[in-house]
Amino acid sequence: MTDDSDPTPSSGPAVPVRMAKGSAPWLAPACAAAGATLLAARRSRAARVLAVPAVGLAAGMAWFFRDPERAPAQGRLVSSADGVVQSIDVQSDGRIRVAVFMNPLNVHVNRAPIAGVAARIEHRPGGFRPAFDKDSERNERVIWTFDTEIGEVTVVQIAGAMVRRIVPYLSEGQKAEKGQRIGLIRFGSRVDVYLPPGVAPAVEVGQKVRAGATRLDRD
Repeated sequence: MTDDSDPTPSSGPAVPVRMAKGSAPWLAPACAAAGATLLAARRSRAARVLAVPAVGLAAGMAWFFRDPERAPAQGRLVSSADGVVQSIDVQSDGRIRVAVFMNPLNVHVNRAPIAGVAARIEHRPGGFRPAFDKDSERNERVIWTFDTEIGEVTVVQIAGAMVRRIVPYLSEGQKAEKGQRIGLIRFGSRVDVYLPPGVAPAVEVGQKVRAGATRLDRD
């Protein structure tokens, strides 16, 4: 099992921190509240007390909505999500579903597992069970179908029990490169990638993976 946590560069110029597209409705108010309480803290003891959780919330939001640059891994397919492989299941049509659970500390920007055209993007309303619960199969989701050189590859973004919003970055008919950002899921959630028949997974249950940076298929 490999540890696919974000590496920390030992040298070279610092890379500016990028915030995920679609994070502003949450990040901007948190930062504004933190700034206001810090200014008020100069004049008020009560404001100094409030500044601590306000700054902590803003820092937490910034961490959650971070969007690091990634170079795609070798191989035909890469992981679409950061997190831990929750399950690997063979489907009745011969495809293999690789489900990755994302906790609130993971990067929540998802990426295309392979280069191809987003032939279909379907939003399917549903419930909001915890993403690790078996009943999450009924949760709200966005289903991506990519036409690729190895056939159809499906990616399913599944909303979790917390703030329930999936923000797609592409429209139907657009081409995506391998590892390109395709959307954001706000807070706890899960992403499933369906490998075409004949494609074996290179990951295992319990393995940590990174979107775009962990190879998903085996030679």
